[in-house]
Amino acid sequence: MIDLGTRYLGFELRSPLVLSASPLSEDLDTVRRAEDAGAGAVVLHSLFEEQLTVESYDLDRHLSQHAYSVAEALTYFPEPTAFALGPDAYLEHIRRAKAAVEVPVIASLNGVSTGGWIEYARSIEQAGADALELNVYFVPTDPLVPASVVERTYLDLVRDVRLHVGIPLAVKLSHFFSAIPNMAHELDLAGVDGLVLFNRFYQPDIDLEALEVVPNLTLSNPGELRLRLRWVAILFGHLRADLAVTGGVHGAEDVLKAMMAGASVAMLASALLRHGVDHLRAITRDLLRWMEEHEYASIRQMRGSMSQQHVAEPAAFERANYLKVLRSYALRSRSGLR
Repeated sequence: MIDLGTRYLGFELRSPLVLSASPLSEDLDTVRRAEDAGAGAVVLHSLFEEQLTVESYDLDRHLSQHAYSVAEALTYFPEPTAFALGPDAYLEHIRRAKAAVEVPVIASLNGVSTGGWIEYARSIEQAGADALELNVYFVPTDPLVPASVVERTYLDLVRDVRLHVGIPLAVKLSHFFSAIPNMAHELDLAGVDGLVLFNRFYQPDIDLEALEVVPNLTLSNPGELRLRLRWVAILFGHLRADLAVTGGVHGAEDVLKAMMAGASVAMLASALLRHGVDHLRAITRDLLRWMEEHEYASIRQMRGSMSQQHVAEPAAFERANYLKVLRSYALRSRSGLR
């Protein structure tokens, strides 16, 4: 029998398919259906730093509203009701999710400063979460802030949380670091148990009629997977922490490539938002079919087989492949003209 089992954050998972943080996990019935459809673990939607800030701000405003009033300040933060689940409700959601499913339940914190993160990281652990994923979403815009300060912000946050919680800790990274391997190495030394590659920064758009900057959400596509594959393949074998791929995973082929590059799990959100969580069944079926046809007995057998350490041409993941790609494209273009 083909074994789809894998190990991630210290847990033995029945499958490398993981429900990534998204609105899907706000509904307990959807979480149950994801488990039934084959998910090996579930990452809950994120609790945002702004929610923690708003909660404190809202309390302070009600206590001091008779002392002063500044209209601009009162409209700076959204009302707590604008979020699907506030901090206390999020903790209760963790408890209910743990009672609803048997697969590991991973909570998620989204932000960039320590602040209330330490307190809520502890509360998340106490609520029963099996692990915690830190979704560090930080866009440096000050030209006077050097890269070293940005990196230190990430590392200080991780060290502080690691110091105060005992459950496994994963960090969701962006790909904008100038030296990704070094950053991954430093996070590994800071005690993270997993690195999730990569965070998708949602880019704002411009409304030409209203002349306003507006939020814009575009779901991922399979083409985004290549960036993840490249860096997972480069990092594999150099870190103690497990590697997870998120962004661009839509089908069985994407999962297989992620495993061969060196990932322990492949996380899905966009594909499931498009097709529903039952899409996990189709992916699992296609995984098993491909592995049987190609005589793979397990996911562990293929893991890292196409990493930089194991491929015949390691330079394919580096600059040396740049010229080869351009030449290949030029040859195909000329052939098409004939």
